[in-house]
Amino acid sequence: YQRRVHGGPYYLGGKVYGLNLPEWIFPCKTPAELREELPSTDVVAFQCRNPIHRAHYELFIRSLDADNVAKDAVVLVHPTVGPTQEDDIPGIVRYKTYEVLKKDIKNPRVRWSYLPYSMHMAGPREAIQHMILRKNYGCTHFIIGRDMAGCKSSIDGEDFYGPYEAQDFAKTHAPELGMKTVPSLDLVYTQEKGYITAESAKKEGLKVMKLSGTEFRRRLRAGEGIPEWFAFSSVVDVLRNNY
Repeated sequence: YQRRVHGGPYYLGGKVYGLNLPEWIFPCKTPAELREELPSTDVVAFQCRNPIHRAHYELFIRSLDADNVAKDAVVLVHPTVGPTQEDDIPGIVRYKTYEVLKKDIKNPRVRWSYLPYSMHMAGPREAIQHMILRKNYGCTHFIIGRDMAGCKSSIDGEDFYGPYEAQDFAKTHAPELGMKTVPSLDLVYTQEKGYITAESAKKEGLKVMKLSGTEFRRRLRAGEGIPEWFAFSSVVDVLRNNY
């Protein structure tokens, strides 16, 4: 290990030793601990930094049907629960939403663990970092979302990265990392067929139901009803009681 101090002429060198693991207010398994628990088959990692709603669930559960994923694979829901921006939901509240949802789902093909990490919103390069992290935790595949870790320009407010830059960048470099990518499906909820891809909904002329994040938060604060197709009632209850 070598590090230059403050750009000056001096270098520090030598081995780095960890003395103690950080203490967290919720359990965060180490890579070695989690690898011991995961099965010896494909493990698809799902990254998120917000409470999981219906569309998220449909996305990660359908990743198990991807062509490059084994039939007996499992999905690891591995949210980042480190410090976030001031207006984001605190990590401890997000942790509580994941725990109630885990009890609701009770699916042996869905595993849960928590990553003590804060998002940097660094776009494609952060997508690569997440793949490396999940490989350390025992995963073989990683779901790359649309505009993953994207951010807005501080000059004009437009998206800084293209919507598929992270997916393309990760797919290009996945082989050298010993990982495989699973692109996230563009899912929408339709009145007629439930969750299907946006492309299929448009082709079949189906009615797409929408609820914006702003409207969701307004209803949450006002105590108004939130449709089950959008959010799990158990998750909504946690958010209303804690946030």
